[in-house]
Amino acid sequence: MRQIAGQLGRHPSTVSREVRAGGGAADYRAVKAADRARMRRRRPKLRKLADGTPLVAHVCEGLEMGWSPQQVAARMHLDYPDDLAMRVSHETIYTWFYLLPKGELKSALLAGMRQGKDHRGLERRGHYGRHRIADMVSIDERPAEAADRKVPGHWEGDLMIGQGAHSAVGTLVERTTRFTLLVPLPHGRAAETTRLAIAETIGTLPAALRQLTWDQGTELAQHRQFSIDTGVAVYFAHHRSPWERGTNENTNGRCFQPVIATG
Repeated sequence: MRQIAGQLGRHPSTVSREVRAGGGAADYRAVKAADRARMRRRRPKLRKLADGTPLVAHVCEGLEMGWSPQQVAARMHLDYPDDLAMRVSHETIYTWFYLLPKGELKSALLAGMRQGKDHRGLERRGHYGRHRIADMVSIDERPAEAADRKVPGHWEGDLMIGQGAHSAVGTLVERTTRFTLLVPLPHGRAAETTRLAIAETIGTLPAALRQLTWDQGTELAQHRQFSIDTGVAVYFAHHRSPWERGTNENTNGRCFQPVIATG
């Protein structure tokens, strides 16, 4: 699947879903799959989030309160357990929001969005640098037990840079319990400074971390020495793939959501 995805320029999971939908690797037929795709495109699709519906009103209310689309969607399941018309996925909410035309509604909702983005794909320039980190171990090699969140000890980390790049703080979030540690970096975010600060912080924990997943920021370029000092394995997410550290990204949004002045 990965070889096919590489040749097509698609994510392996996309290829895997397509093959499963077509009957599996043994029974997949491209012609039948193409016919099925054409039939899907022909069917008129009704918008789940149509203007003026109670569902849209509840989504807007949640976003204006500063809830993430994931929280809004989860709340719908609790408030309307038997009403399928009041169910919506967080991806549908994201798509609906980003396709909204500019205006008063979008401005009001944008003020409550944690990341403050009116479209996806924005990234801190220069965060990854021009050079790859030496000896990176990919998230693909991370133990399978980290994915199901049943065993505590699997952490995600990131570096948050302040306005004007004059300050920085590291964030560490445990995937199962969502327990969060903030790592002050008063002396800068150089690789050695970051390594020592994180090592000192996790040294205060009653139990050692099993492993840490980080993005490809060069502040953790000394990951090998960090692992030697702490016994914690470090895995790196793929470039421009923040969803691979979704727990950490969502927590960052909560901790560092801009305060909106009300006058």
